[in-house]
Amino acid sequence: MKADLLLDARAELGEGPVWDPRIGLVWWVDILRGRVNGLDLDGAARPPIEVGEAVGCVALAESGGLVAATTSGFRRVDAATGHPLLAAVDHGADDVRMNDGKADPAGRFVAGSMAFSERPGAGTLWSLDGGRVRALVAGVTISNGLAWSEDGEILYYVDTPTGRIDAFDYDAETGGVSGRRSVVSIPESAGSPDGMTIDSEGGLWIALWGGGAVHRYHEGRLDAVVEVPAPLVTCPAFAGPDGATLVITTASIGLDGPGPESGAVYALRPGVAGRPEPLVRV
Repeated sequence: MKADLLLDARAELGEGPVWDPRIGLVWWVDILRGRVNGLDLDGAARPPIEVGEAVGCVALAESGGLVAATTSGFRRVDAATGHPLLAAVDHGADDVRMNDGKADPAGRFVAGSMAFSERPGAGTLWSLDGGRVRALVAGVTISNGLAWSEDGEILYYVDTPTGRIDAFDYDAETGGVSGRRSVVSIPESAGSPDGMTIDSEGGLWIALWGGGAVHRYHEGRLDAVVEVPAPLVTCPAFAGPDGATLVITTASIGLDGPGPESGAVYALRPGVAGRPEPLVRV
């Protein structure tokens, strides 16, 4: 399968697409530029929302609009009131920012962090539960893709340098994690695991940074490959009224003279649908 160009976005570090069925729009971020972008599935873009600091990801808020995980913590995306801080995150160092994240099935916002320099062990997987923030997993390096099983009892997780997709037992009542184990190992030749989503059949779709592809793993086995015309593939997400369009973000950061393919947003219909994203309770 091959992904088609949806938007020549020229993003530096495009990430975190999420479908908003309330307005028929894909939200995605350009992390280091601090921008939240909107895009419809016809390729029409909205003017970016400038958050004012690095923004790792966004999620849909139950009360309307978006919540963002930013360098300083979790913020409401609201230009009229200056993107108010809902809960601060103490990273323990000045060189750490938020990265990928998603809403869990119970309405928490789970998002991880990393050092700007990718310093080993500087990151943490955090959970925003109402107005309270707590650490779920400490000592990670590049906290990245997240996905939950349909019953909400398994959290799939990527810490990029491990080259793995790990699974945790997830307590939906408390938001706690336990029983970490590896379920997929990505060969170095394929690239580094980045963002992730899950489909209605339980297949895990993983973006491969440096690999120019998205791989689908079902029951631990590779069973589909999507070729993307850009090397730095960052995150897939299912979108559209039927949830059957896979939208893929990419990056151009660090490339020597990147072409228009890098930093673009891509899409295809892979023959399977995703599941609706939960809403964050704020």
